[in-house]
Amino acid sequence: MADELLADLGLGPEALEPAPKSTGGAAEEAPAPLEEGSSQDGDSSSDCRREDSPGSRLPHFVLQGKTHFPEMFQTGHLLFYERFRAYQDYILADCKASEVREFTAEFLEKVLEPSGWQAVWHTNVFEVLVEVTDVDFTALKAVVRLTDPCLCESHVGTFTAECVRELLELKGQRLPLQELWVVFDGSGALDQTALAIEHVRFFYQNIWRSWDEEEEDEYDYFVRCVEPRLRLHYDILEDRVPSGLVADYRSLLAQCEGVYRSFLNLRSSLSACGADSEQENVSMVQGLELYSELEQLKQKLKLIENPLLRYVFGYQKNSNIQAKGARPRGQKVTHVVSSTMVTGLLQALLRDRLCQEPGAEDMEVQFHSDPLLAINACYEGDRVIVCPGRYVVQGAVSIADSIELEGYGLPDDIVIEKRGKGDTFVDCSGADVKISCMKFVQHDAVEGILVIHRGRTTVENCVLQCETTGVTVRTSAELVMKASDLCGAKGAGVEIYPGSTCSLSDSGIHHCREGILIKDFLDEHYDLPKISLVNNIIHNNEGYGVVLVKPRIFSDLQENAQGGAEENKALRAQPPGEAAAAAGVDPEELMEGPARKGGLRARPGPPGQLEGNCEIVSELVAASAQKGQLRKKRLSELGITQADDTLMSQGMFVAIAENQFKWNGKGSFGTFLF
Repeated sequence: MADELLADLGLGPEALEPAPKSTGGAAEEAPAPLEEGSSQDGDSSSDCRREDSPGSRLPHFVLQGKTHFPEMFQTGHLLFYERFRAYQDYILADCKASEVREFTAEFLEKVLEPSGWQAVWHTNVFEVLVEVTDVDFTALKAVVRLTDPCLCESHVGTFTAECVRELLELKGQRLPLQELWVVFDGSGALDQTALAIEHVRFFYQNIWRSWDEEEEDEYDYFVRCVEPRLRLHYDILEDRVPSGLVADYRSLLAQCEGVYRSFLNLRSSLSACGADSEQENVSMVQGLELYSELEQLKQKLKLIENPLLRYVFGYQKNSNIQAKGARPRGQKVTHVVSSTMVTGLLQALLRDRLCQEPGAEDMEVQFHSDPLLAINACYEGDRVIVCPGRYVVQGAVSIADSIELEGYGLPDDIVIEKRGKGDTFVDCSGADVKISCMKFVQHDAVEGILVIHRGRTTVENCVLQCETTGVTVRTSAELVMKASDLCGAKGAGVEIYPGSTCSLSDSGIHHCREGILIKDFLDEHYDLPKISLVNNIIHNNEGYGVVLVKPRIFSDLQENAQGGAEENKALRAQPPGEAAAAAGVDPEELMEGPARKGGLRARPGPPGQLEGNCEIVSELVAASAQKGQLRKKRLSELGITQADDTLMSQGMFVAIAENQFKWNGKGSFGTFLF
């Protein structure tokens, strides 16, 4: 076969590297564990190697077991872009969902050897060596016969080679191509055959859904379904998706398959019912219910599969850590963390921290070398003092009680670094948690550096060096961040959920994908967030300094295009100041209010800085007014009228003042419409 075609199918130099190791993702099913010295070991004596002489460019391996099967092609190692290119350019192109099998058959006819090669028929019960005598491309099946002598290995003692023969006869000697693993041929003549079968196998195991053909038949099946599912598969393999979200996705898939099977069974049973019979009417109602449930499940799956929506909406999990509460006798303990304790440090601690309060001589002090152990030992009201040093923790820091976690020194001198795979770094759900004078360095995390599920968390004089997303403030949670620095988030520096409270002052957010992301709060089930941004510097972010997420079309307003929709459209078309005024709020009051309240003096800033603050206030006020219109319309339909529908009556307090927005890639403020 030509080298160009091999490259097109994913046989570039990168394709020859060993597959990345999966740690909990939806990895491709392999026939069996590899023998010692296989490609995953990377040893020079590996069974999975490249040919030095011209010939096959694919690696190969040997099945582990009692039966000595011949070597097989190792094709499960392909990278994302190799599979992406094969499906987009050579297999599916712009086909409809109903044309997937036809396009796949046409592709196989061009690259698959029609006969004369051997493969291992792999199932969960047995493996057996077969010879391919013909290929039914339309059915995606191969016509096979058992080799002589018969090589078979069963995982069930009662399933013998004779049982395999009987099963093969029942199948008419025809087997699905995705159940065949091609026997290695060093000449290179079967490389394309092995790769083509791998692409088919991967597609039907990981991409195709049994209900896809019932979807609206459009010419964007690859864009609509294949690409997002393929990206999600590799994101899971590379631990870029929270484990809880992966579990939810697999559970949703199983539920959707079950509901779809029930729907098909019910639909087929309708044909057996008499026309206009009572049974048919009941079945129709059940069918509508199943269809509605199926559509809801499919929408949830699409939300997870779409990488942008998955990033925007995030994964709302609940912290399972239970608070311990107060100690039985009500006493509080101070925990001191230090890798080594010397006399001078102890004297300084006694002078500055331990002996300042009355009755401190009776206070219990416990010493630890690991901050994680100290936090896990805390009860309600305890305090943890971390001495200068660099501490590496392997697990998540979960804080479920109201405690104080403070560093003794400057933040750069007290570093807590997280290594190892894990979903979160710091997880807070206590009623009143205080963290101060520390530096957190994130490694190998999937979720943010700090997640606040509920309660109030105060972060003061801290440095947060992120690797994935930054700080996440969940619904009903509260964040107060003062004089802190947050950088490096591949997502948003701070994510603000509906119904949460977020107060940021005198802090910096920089070198993130987005500075601050305010999630959609326009749905009727969401409460308005309470946001205060005062005297922050938001700079050098890849996208916007602040992003507001909201739906593109409001369904309720769309129903009444001549009523609320027109008013909403007019409100959006107004300049920022007029939009805020239409909601009954003066933007200048919102900007100056927090400055007066905190004793700050409103300083004249650069024009760009002032415009950024005004724009954010106006857009938030306008979005809140839109939510008010939705709410007012629903209440009026129920015959309920509201006398006061101003911004303050809806529970939203916006304080934006003296923030500086510099060198953000897309500007100070933007809106993401979904």
